[in-house]
Amino acid sequence: MKQKKLKKNSFFTFLTLAATAALLIIAVGKITANFINNLPSIKQLEDYTPNLSTKIYDKDNNLIAELFTERRIFIPINKIPVNLQNAFIAIEDNNFFKHWGISVKGIMRAFSRILLKMKLAEGGSTITQQLAKTIFLTCEKTLIRKIKEAFLTIQLEKNYSKHEILQFYINQIYFGSGAYGVQSAARIYFNKNAQDLNLAECATLAAIPKSPNYYNPFKNKEASLARRNLVLSRMRKLGYITKEQEEEARLTALPAKENALKENMGHYFLEFLRVALEPKYGTNALFKGGLSIYTTIDIQAQVAAEKTIGEALANFDKNKSGVFEKAKQEPVKVQGALIAIDPKNGAIRAMVGGRNFKESQFNRAIQAKRQPGSSFKPIVYLAAIEAGFTPATVLNDKPMVFVRRGNSWDLVSRDITTLETIAETASEKDLIDTNKIWAPINYNKKYRGPVTLRTALALSINICAVEIIMHITPAKVIQVARNLGITTPLANSFSLALGSSDVTLQEMVSAFATFASGGIKTTPYIITKVTDRNGKILEQNIPQQKEVLSPQDCFIITNMLKGVVEKGSGGYAKNLRRPCAGKTGTTNDSSDAWFIGYTPQLAAGVWIGYDDRSISLGEKATGGAIACPVWTQFMKGALDGKPVLDFSQPENIEWVLIDPSTGLLALSKTSEAFLEAFIKGTAPTRYCNQVAPDYKVQDLSTEEGF
Repeated sequence: MKQKKLKKNSFFTFLTLAATAALLIIAVGKITANFINNLPSIKQLEDYTPNLSTKIYDKDNNLIAELFTERRIFIPINKIPVNLQNAFIAIEDNNFFKHWGISVKGIMRAFSRILLKMKLAEGGSTITQQLAKTIFLTCEKTLIRKIKEAFLTIQLEKNYSKHEILQFYINQIYFGSGAYGVQSAARIYFNKNAQDLNLAECATLAAIPKSPNYYNPFKNKEASLARRNLVLSRMRKLGYITKEQEEEARLTALPAKENALKENMGHYFLEFLRVALEPKYGTNALFKGGLSIYTTIDIQAQVAAEKTIGEALANFDKNKSGVFEKAKQEPVKVQGALIAIDPKNGAIRAMVGGRNFKESQFNRAIQAKRQPGSSFKPIVYLAAIEAGFTPATVLNDKPMVFVRRGNSWDLVSRDITTLETIAETASEKDLIDTNKIWAPINYNKKYRGPVTLRTALALSINICAVEIIMHITPAKVIQVARNLGITTPLANSFSLALGSSDVTLQEMVSAFATFASGGIKTTPYIITKVTDRNGKILEQNIPQQKEVLSPQDCFIITNMLKGVVEKGSGGYAKNLRRPCAGKTGTTNDSSDAWFIGYTPQLAAGVWIGYDDRSISLGEKATGGAIACPVWTQFMKGALDGKPVLDFSQPENIEWVLIDPSTGLLALSKTSEAFLEAFIKGTAPTRYCNQVAPDYKVQDLSTEEGF
């Protein structure tokens, strides 16, 4: 009886255990199925679209910069050197082509480490496991993550070939220094494409991913060299290379940072691109979408611009440091900007918006509005030429005093005695109130009497510029400025002739580029084409051009601006040793120094000053002394190797000899008067004038002529 009872109890125990086991199996099965169902789908690899960097090219289609969150360029397996593939297999997973995704020996090694250290440790991962972790999972060290990794690894091995897995892996992993994928790594460390890597370079790159910071050859040469040689040793033991190849590769030096791909230059123009394109394409597409942006930048000109501006501003600060020390003030860094435009098509060839983009992202070449000073005068003189003046027109360089009466300014005197009388009779308050009394003065406070238009521009005589605008009206000057593309507000007053209204450097250079082009105004642009990762064109830009000036007027103003270089305030530009035209500019208290100039191939402008307008550059810090040398040095670098060209002369231009004291036609060369003048050194000057049906040189030498 007792025996039957025991058998009965054993049977119920068995049933209970069996039921429990079945329930456990079902539960485990459901949990496993649910676990597998919640794993990331490896079908993502069918449309594998890793984050790709956006590539930026110069005007000659050379890669010059990248925008990225992960700097990556995807390349197929046939462009990955066999030595590089073998190097990864040798150092990461020498049984890669034999196992089914998971290495049993590797797992046992990892498990023994866990037992010894009593914590989860890395190790034992195959290339397939590393790919699964990199693409689908995080790097957290948990048992759940390792289990997920194992399931995903099996699925990857089932659905993809070994070569496909290796291709995904080498394009995905991080190589340090901001490089994701081997193509970016090859460019950053060796400044070459991956397919051109030699054996030593392949081994160097394969050594990095285990610890990208520690084995980075730029940061830890000793560790990088040791691991590279380990890679070479394993490659030889596995039969991938010979002993001779290993020994030769071991003698190869590691990459030096100064010989590698340079860090992105042109930070200001890159930011200019971002601001222009991000609203159009979105942040993800711009930084992860693998776009290709083709720009107008001339890398030769850009390098020259950054080098020249950087050196000039550093030298200026060094020379100015004593002034701040003497005044017991904290030194302030001077700022500068440069922009260069191709006058034929409006393409921006170089752009520097400041001395240090990390310290200030404000682009002074595009965004800063400053008074241009005398660099604005060519626009005034152009307006005069359009109104019928000629380079031989005589102006009267004598003092001026204006008094405001109602809404207008009246010229009350051009006599120095009268000026002194006004100074004695007017109250001190009125004398210093520029809203009531305005007395423009020349830079050196000298007055020359009768001078020609050409001489007045070459010497940048303020009184003459004011005299011109009085005659043709500020409205006419504003109209000409608008035709040239200057859009910022301009004061409808006589002081406009002296550059009192703020403008941008880009506007001024674009205006001067119109002179160089023979009257064709082109809207400045920097992007020629944008394509997506597959090469599809998303946008394409062509020059937007409009004829706004006659070729003859442009030639005359250019000829006059050549005089600024040859005999005037822009004399330093003669060091360029090629035909050029330009104009200096200096504002009140020397807070701004400008030089805008051009050759037939390139128009460029330089601005130097402090962001704080109250700080002076110095008493003798004029545009000719400060900005013109920077412009000249830049143009030397930008035009190096390019042909020396002069400005072409259009039809209907006649050259005549003018008596500079009267502006009238000179006597014949054969006359006794001419010979006498030649001996005395006062021979007539040769001027160009636009031919008109009723052509004659006007005598505007008297005040009544205006």
